[in-house]
Amino acid sequence: MPELPATKTSDDARKALWRTLRRRIFRWLERALAIFGALTLLYLLLFDVSVMVSGSMSPALRGTSADDGDHIVTEKFTKWFRAPKRWEVITFRNSEGSQVMKRVVGLPGETVTLEKSGGPLLINGQHIEMPPWLDIHYLGYGNLCSDCKPVECGTGYYVLGDDTKDSDDSRYNGPVQTKHIIGRAWLIIWPLSRLGFVK
Repeated sequence: MPELPATKTSDDARKALWRTLRRRIFRWLERALAIFGALTLLYLLLFDVSVMVSGSMSPALRGTSADDGDHIVTEKFTKWFRAPKRWEVITFRNSEGSQVMKRVVGLPGETVTLEKSGGPLLINGQHIEMPPWLDIHYLGYGNLCSDCKPVECGTGYYVLGDDTKDSDDSRYNGPVQTKHIIGRAWLIIWPLSRLGFVK
């Protein structure tokens, strides 16, 4: 039986090698796209990254613009199995649809009052102690003042900014409803000098 020419065998081998290589590349691309899609879906479901562009949460969260603001990761998964806690910073959408971060002070079913401007908060008429790491003196503006009647949280969360002289919060807009809450402000990732968990 005559032998095949070497050139034909060589061409067949190159074609087979190219087919194998092409299949491997397509498989790699397919897996890479699947991993990228899964990671994107996980990010959209579980996390959100935003930039602090207001001084209303200073000093916990800093920034006055997108250029100098803290980059903050909001985790969205714990809201599926637990409610926000007092003194946590939550991320939510306000009535204009903007994303905002404020600290939870009053919980659903409670009332919030201020004994005097710069004085202690009263929850259901009782003094409430702040954590030792939180040194804030809330100012009496809007619906929160010594002469105001207690603010009922109803089914929402009464939230305040840490810099209370310059914060558009529940004193003016009322409690935040659960359906508007995105999640818990969790981690500052930029700038690196501010890297750490949100207190």
